[in-house]
Amino acid sequence: MLAALTYRRTSAVVPALLLALATPHAATAQETTAFAFLRNDVGARAAALAGSVTAVTGDPTIMFYNPASIGTLTTPSGSAGFFKHLLDINAGYVVYGQEIAGFGNVGAGVVYTNYGSFDGADEFDNPTGTFTASDLALSAGYSNTLEENVFYGGAVKFIFSSIAGYRATALAADAGILYRIPASRLTLGASLRNIGSETATYDGVHELLPLDFAVGASVVPRGLPLLLNVDFHRLNENPGGFIDRFRAFTVGGEFTLSSVFRARFGYNNQSRKDLQTGTASGLAGFSAGIGITVSGTVVDYALSSLGVIGNLHRISVSTTF
Repeated sequence: MLAALTYRRTSAVVPALLLALATPHAATAQETTAFAFLRNDVGARAAALAGSVTAVTGDPTIMFYNPASIGTLTTPSGSAGFFKHLLDINAGYVVYGQEIAGFGNVGAGVVYTNYGSFDGADEFDNPTGTFTASDLALSAGYSNTLEENVFYGGAVKFIFSSIAGYRATALAADAGILYRIPASRLTLGASLRNIGSETATYDGVHELLPLDFAVGASVVPRGLPLLLNVDFHRLNENPGGFIDRFRAFTVGGEFTLSSVFRARFGYNNQSRKDLQTGTASGLAGFSAGIGITVSGTVVDYALSSLGVIGNLHRISVSTTF
């Protein structure tokens, strides 16, 4: 993607390192991709749960993980958020979903990442000015019931990436299903994301999209004010042995402490392994957050640890209309 570019930057000399930091969950992916930002968690709630949200319902942000979740929205709902990454990398999103009587539920959203400003240089290290880099994904989704308590959904995406005048675009689709079992307070989900290919490439270099097949379960244990989630991600990849296929798992929990306050925690096993430095991992792969609800508006905050590299901060605001 960036092989044709040479640039200087105080905190990031190597382009590949910068993008690896921007997308830690994809650092060891089998393919290289211009669109690795699609693996980043969207929204503070999802990030606090370590992305373990494939089977979560009633939240418009989950559209980015499983489009079938759009069908579980009972009122028009929207969410917007800001993501403060390492260096001067910033990102954000906006999403909205609602039911259309007699048709089903629809949703639309955008995810954006800005990698900041860079000092350019030619092969002789002569300054050539500054340039920027950014990524963008526009999504539109639909969901309906297959039968009682079974939801299906799909979404189409236009993806755009640019750096120093180079551009790449892609068209992709997501598909998902949810099955709620009310008697057991259990929801099962599965999704296949980023099915598609590039429509325009960086300097003729073809790159794959980060295809991700995930399955998950969400349960409220009886007698506990806890929503517990377990997901397995990237099941489409073949890292080697059978057991290795399941190492990209996440666990997330959300405690409802009152009608106003919720506390969250999460663990991403793949991230912890990817971010290990020597024999030490620190708190890499762990995340935590809170949610505060006031008059139907929810403010969420999440802190995700990259171990010795640093911490990521997200804040989101969600509401119903």
